[in-house]
Amino acid sequence: MKKNAVSLSEIITNILAGLTVSFVALSLGAALGILSERGAFVGMLSAAVAVIITASIGGTRVKCSGPTAPLTVITAIIVGFAHDELLQSVPTANADHFINIVLFLTAGILLLMALFKTGKYIQYIPNVVVSGFMNGIALLIWIDQIQKLFGLGGKTSFEGDFLQNIFIVIGTLALSFAVPALANKYAPKYKNYISGTLFTLVIMTTIAIFFDFHVEKIVLGESLNSFSDITALISAQLPRVSDFSIQILLLALPFAFQLSVLIYLDTLLTSLILDKMLGEPTKRSKELMAQGVATAAVASFGGLPGAQATIRSVLLIKENATMRLAGVMVGVFVLIELVLFQDILGFIPQAVFSGILFKVGYDVLDVKPFTLYLGELLSRKLNFFTGIFLSHKEDKIFVTHREMFLILLTVILTIAFDLITAVGVSTLLFYFINKVISKHNPMRDLKSSTESEVLNKED
Repeated sequence: MKKNAVSLSEIITNILAGLTVSFVALSLGAALGILSERGAFVGMLSAAVAVIITASIGGTRVKCSGPTAPLTVITAIIVGFAHDELLQSVPTANADHFINIVLFLTAGILLLMALFKTGKYIQYIPNVVVSGFMNGIALLIWIDQIQKLFGLGGKTSFEGDFLQNIFIVIGTLALSFAVPALANKYAPKYKNYISGTLFTLVIMTTIAIFFDFHVEKIVLGESLNSFSDITALISAQLPRVSDFSIQILLLALPFAFQLSVLIYLDTLLTSLILDKMLGEPTKRSKELMAQGVATAAVASFGGLPGAQATIRSVLLIKENATMRLAGVMVGVFVLIELVLFQDILGFIPQAVFSGILFKVGYDVLDVKPFTLYLGELLSRKLNFFTGIFLSHKEDKIFVTHREMFLILLTVILTIAFDLITAVGVSTLLFYFINKVISKHNPMRDLKSSTESEVLNKED
């Protein structure tokens, strides 16, 4: 229900909500910036710019957009391609400009999605496919961090003492789980003000400094001290007209389609949760348009693409945010914190962010279908063939062999190929099974409220 007037107390409440969530956005922006290989600085800057734009003009009144784990995994793949394979195909190409061209194309596709009102099609993506690609993304994050930690797969391991780096990763991961649990138990009134990620980052960095650990620290690579720093960053990252060759565009388009599909899914699936909490529907075309504008904006300075972020958005609402102002203030406070703390950020060990990313992978993971499936196997002692043909229309909670097959297929395709292949193949197979092979006993699909945790997980 709209109000005729906004009180001062409501404005203050929304500003404070923005301040609370800004610490989560800042620390996750840095972690995801490192995961993407574009750097902690642009990760944090992207977290600020994306939420300011989408909160101002988006289709969901109260929400927080920014870099998310699934999008960052795809971005890391694009970065790897740009710095390796691209230069072999086009020796004169600029790797950073290529990545930004991908983001500009992604922005264009999102604007076309908004123009043609494609948001209504989100309802046709099966829950099993969503669960599968989120689990695939979680595994990709873990694989990437394990490779970095142990120097596998051609990746360079963290510099410094190996055991100290391992200690920091394990300690960070443990605290990421422990801090929220302890806050919930011993300080429930203040738990929303205690960011597990931020507290963990501070504690582990303090330990590393106090005991003089010989480990690799993060390098921001950029600074934000004046307006000229911003213009210099944009000047270096903004592609030139000569960069937009036919060959470059043909190489960039597949990545752009992949990113745009993921932003579409990430954003509109999160909006379903927010719609229930706010009691009002998201204007999907307007939201896709805002995400397109934000993607173009971060592309101008070499940033990370973003989408509606589930946990950050839910936290805003739990902090009693009621206005677009709350989301805008998240971005404003992130910018302020980035300027104030950028000299301190250089003391944070790289391994801390590795531990945070292991936790992010866990948050993305959707384990509920697996636990339910194994429970049914153990309790009902189903064999493979009876499990395929049994009807479970009366069962409140049940995950069939067919659903589990599609989840695992989507996981494998996500890891082995890409998101578009995984979503496309698995979605078509889902409807082929339900409409052709087994139309009299179709898959019920997962119900997000009971059989899947994916929509309640962090991005």
